[in-house]
Amino acid sequence: MRTLNFDVDLLPTPCYIVDEGLLIKNLEILRDVSTRAGCDILLAQKAFSMFSLYPLIAEYLAGTAASGLNEAKLSRDYMGKSNHVFCAAYDDKDIDEILRICDHVIFNSFSQWERFKDKALSAKKSYGIRINPEYSTQQGAIYDPCSPGSRLGVTVRNFRFDDLGGIEGMHFHTLCEQNFDALEATLKVVEDKFSSCFKNLKWINMGGGHHITREDYDIDGLVNRIKSFREKYGLKVYLEPGEAIALNAGFLVSSVLDIVNNDSLNSAILDTSASCHMPDVIEMPYRPRVLRSGQKGEKAHDYTLGGPTCLAGDIIGDYSFDSPLNPGDKLIFEDMAIYSMVKNNTFNGVNLPSIAICRRSGDIEIIKKFGYEDFRDRLS
Repeated sequence: MRTLNFDVDLLPTPCYIVDEGLLIKNLEILRDVSTRAGCDILLAQKAFSMFSLYPLIAEYLAGTAASGLNEAKLSRDYMGKSNHVFCAAYDDKDIDEILRICDHVIFNSFSQWERFKDKALSAKKSYGIRINPEYSTQQGAIYDPCSPGSRLGVTVRNFRFDDLGGIEGMHFHTLCEQNFDALEATLKVVEDKFSSCFKNLKWINMGGGHHITREDYDIDGLVNRIKSFREKYGLKVYLEPGEAIALNAGFLVSSVLDIVNNDSLNSAILDTSASCHMPDVIEMPYRPRVLRSGQKGEKAHDYTLGGPTCLAGDIIGDYSFDSPLNPGDKLIFEDMAIYSMVKNNTFNGVNLPSIAICRRSGDIEIIKKFGYEDFRDRLS
């Protein structure tokens, strides 16, 4: 059973808390992969944008990958290392600043490249094009950039093999929470379809979705494959995982507000909402782990956990516990540093969770609290 390094009774709820020691454990693995494979690893900020920890992350990684101007500005302001950006389509009002603060800019289409090419070349940065290898390795179209009709990346029949002037790199991102075997299969397809132009490029970005810090990940396979790829084609290799950086390093601490019993079903209403604080529970959907809980029927007391909003479907899932739940009890959701924090919202005026760090010393530092002003100031 997992042992926490912090005292939940010292936290306001709801509250995201990142364990610095667990984060460093992940970063050490990633730095080792980078060193052994000879590649650069970037933090994909779309998954983890807790910028108070960027100086620590900068000690281990080469920089960041942004999904647009605001993430790129966050990287500039708080990371200060290599700043890569990819966006499905850049806006005229953003492109000048993107070209000023980013050192690698990846375009989703040749039409976007042509639109901004003159500005880009005068800015003298490094430019790439995203490809779509049309090879799916996962279930669920919402997270599959290679699903039929996808708007993401250039397919081989639309790729301009003889018209790459100014393009130095290639980018593909097709994975989601996957092991090395998915990258290996995808990379073979990429080589079959696109390797004829590698001689004219300087780098390749193999995207994210690599669950490198998961216990069963084939790290040696990844390292050896990247080394052989580099030796064969002479290209610099970038990886940009997001989840792997903070995987299993964060928690969401919640309090029970009430117990409702209708139709012989026990519902525990929490101050944590699936809709507001962990939207992937509804989007994917998935059932997050709760510390010291079991599946429905596994332990003595069953509960459906739900949020405080008016949405009937604001349901986190069915769980069981050794003892009955009561108002004031604390529940701890695991693996909540990634995506939940960046995707949360204030539907119903529900407050955003506080954000905290458990330092290696065991001390808890409350980084930020949210209130009415944060709800009000994002509206009109």
